[in-house]
Amino acid sequence: MPNDAPTGANRESDLIEQVGAMEVLALNPDDEVIWIDVIHKMDDVYADLVRYQVELEEKNAALEVAQQFISSVLSSITDVLIACDIHGRIQQVNRALEEIIGKKEHELLQQPIASLFAASSQDMVDQFPQKIRSNTIVDCEVSLQAYDGKAVPLATNCASRYDHHGRLVGMVLIGRPIGELRRAYQDLSQAHSELKQTQQQLIQSEKMASLGRLVAGVAHELNNPISFVFGNIHALRRYEERLMRYITTLESKVDAAELNTLRSDLKMGRIFTDIGPLIDGTLEGAERVSEIVQELRRFSSGHKEQARRFDLPEVIRTATHWVVKSVRSKPQVNFNLPESLEITARKGHVHQILVNLVQNAMDVMEAEPTSNAEPRLDISCEYDRDTIRIDIRDYGPGIGSDAINKVFDPFYTTKPVGKGTGLGLYISYNLAVEQGGELLVANHPQGGAVFTLKLPNRVDAGA
Repeated sequence: MPNDAPTGANRESDLIEQVGAMEVLALNPDDEVIWIDVIHKMDDVYADLVRYQVELEEKNAALEVAQQFISSVLSSITDVLIACDIHGRIQQVNRALEEIIGKKEHELLQQPIASLFAASSQDMVDQFPQKIRSNTIVDCEVSLQAYDGKAVPLATNCASRYDHHGRLVGMVLIGRPIGELRRAYQDLSQAHSELKQTQQQLIQSEKMASLGRLVAGVAHELNNPISFVFGNIHALRRYEERLMRYITTLESKVDAAELNTLRSDLKMGRIFTDIGPLIDGTLEGAERVSEIVQELRRFSSGHKEQARRFDLPEVIRTATHWVVKSVRSKPQVNFNLPESLEITARKGHVHQILVNLVQNAMDVMEAEPTSNAEPRLDISCEYDRDTIRIDIRDYGPGIGSDAINKVFDPFYTTKPVGKGTGLGLYISYNLAVEQGGELLVANHPQGGAVFTLKLPNRVDAGA
């Protein structure tokens, strides 16, 4: 209340003084009470007016703060926001739209919302005022007409707007420019493709590195059948001379006595006995060489192999022999395998996993030999209706607690520089997962480490 405003008591005193001074008439006691009551009422009304003015100023200040807050929020939103009435006339927009359109809010007010969009989106936007009467428009793609003439695509949602009585009064459209999203997605897709290509290159590099380590063992594996073939061919070459001499004599029509003598001298009976086994042995050796070469081609091939049926115990033995024959310290290998186990999988991948696991076991036992005089390897295979399990146990020092959770991480290795890439077990893990299996590792209670390859049993096994 202002300082110079008269109080009720002052006004009453002034009024009495004025009445007394004027000496128009003498007030009786009843009239004086009525005038005092009127003055009190006027004072109460004045006090209420002052209080209402203060409250109004406070609410106006709060409203200004709220308006400033809402304006700052709308200005900071990066998504486009457009508020329209029920007929699609613009009532409010935010700064994000102004920057795209190149116009200020006051220039857009009461304009039809369709005027903001490119020609390709006109038909769809014209339907918004009708569609919001029944449902919300979600994930609709439209294009704004930018100030530079370009169309800016928006991922748009449009919702109905109601007043405090629940009456439909308009709609609110919110859109996010998706040009940046598309570019980000394309960059992400390209990065993913490059990563997959790099991964394939790493897998191929590791396969070739493994193949290089196995060359000595494979050469020995090839040497046996090739030597067998060479020996048989030399024997057949010697027999060829005798056979040609015997056939020539037959064609000259000599007598039986002379022919029998020649047959005895040339030992034709022995030749006739040996020639069949020599040919069979040569074919067997050639077939074995062909099988080894095919295994090498599958192992080193960069093409994705299709799943097919094969005998798992044979692959386990082959992979183990390749590694064992390439190392200096030959281990004692104990196999506990079924006689036959036909499965359907990618044979080359299974072979590579087994080669990597056996090679890893041999590297560990060579790098840190235990008290055993001879390195030892236990390889077993078990199966049930759903799962095939292959365990490869070494007799090395085992895996430390700080490393056992890292053995399948890429580039993790405990080998010296130049002795390993740290990719063998990582690639083996991924190859197992690709086939619907898994690769596990644990320390054996009696020492050493155990790697377990689990594969789905897709075909009934034969015992």
